[in-house]
Amino acid sequence: MTSVHLGGTASHVEIYKIGLGLMMMTAVPIPISDDQAFEAIKTAISCVPENQKLLINSAEFYGRNPRVANLHLVARFFDKYPELADRTFLSVKGGLGVSDFTPDSSTDNLRRSVDACNAALNGKKRIDLFECARVDKRVPIEEAMKTLKGFVEEGKFDHIGLSEVSAETIEKANKIVGVVAVEIEVSPWSYEEETKKVIAATQRLGITVVAYSPLGRGFLTGKLKKSDLAEGDWRSHLARVQDNVADNNQKIVNALMAIAEKKNVTAAQLCLAWVASLGSQVVSIPGSGKAARVKENLEAGAIILSEEDVKEISGLLDKYPVKGGRYADDQSDAHLWG
Repeated sequence: MTSVHLGGTASHVEIYKIGLGLMMMTAVPIPISDDQAFEAIKTAISCVPENQKLLINSAEFYGRNPRVANLHLVARFFDKYPELADRTFLSVKGGLGVSDFTPDSSTDNLRRSVDACNAALNGKKRIDLFECARVDKRVPIEEAMKTLKGFVEEGKFDHIGLSEVSAETIEKANKIVGVVAVEIEVSPWSYEEETKKVIAATQRLGITVVAYSPLGRGFLTGKLKKSDLAEGDWRSHLARVQDNVADNNQKIVNALMAIAEKKNVTAAQLCLAWVASLGSQVVSIPGSGKAARVKENLEAGAIILSEEDVKEISGLLDKYPVKGGRYADDQSDAHLWG
């Protein structure tokens, strides 16, 4: 299957198994040009069958100056190509504080966030799915869901998702509103016990998993090293590429590249196919601003791994356990698994 029917209130929507994350088009020291970004997005859409939609993933905070730069990019794209709006399903994250990245699911801040996202899009593309980027432990998830459900009724966006949440939180939220999708990090570098619990819970509840950073923020492709990053690129601070653990984690990359070569696919395609093998409801959103790389990623939707392939990859992950946290070694301020 190269497509997935979304869950919850969007069960009528069919999306391609691999989407497109837009973050790195703007959340970098020097954002890519509109021409380059637009070509990448058009290429992704062209890879998707006419009866399916491409999931594109953005956020209120995927820009440096201004913070909503990624949504401005989306607006400019659909202003130029309005005929492509219906070919996509736009997921937008928000709900963080204005001055920092602290979760704030108060009614006032969620309204501010949603309104800011809609203002940035300027009517060029409707928000299909809105997610609080992180769980605010000060606000019960049930209350946050009720607030967002009210915004749907007001017509601010169409569907509700969750991001970086535990299986327990999914259960609670889904009792209030039919959750469409849950966005979590999934890759050969990021396959924790809670990841497995979330995938199991979503499968039982009929909710789609949207796997962000399925290529380990580019490092699992075998084509990116810390030394390649531009000055000011936030990825240089990731725990998993620091000198004390880099050699261990590179062994995972090398082993994946060897398996990929045997299958005559790229390491990126192998990772995406592996993520897809974790469940029929699992969708990946690799990000790239290069049309050729986007095409390579989307073509992975047609790659099916055998049981032997999956077993071999599981074996290498057991042999070389990843070292370092997903962000920093101290992840207390990352608000993971809320």
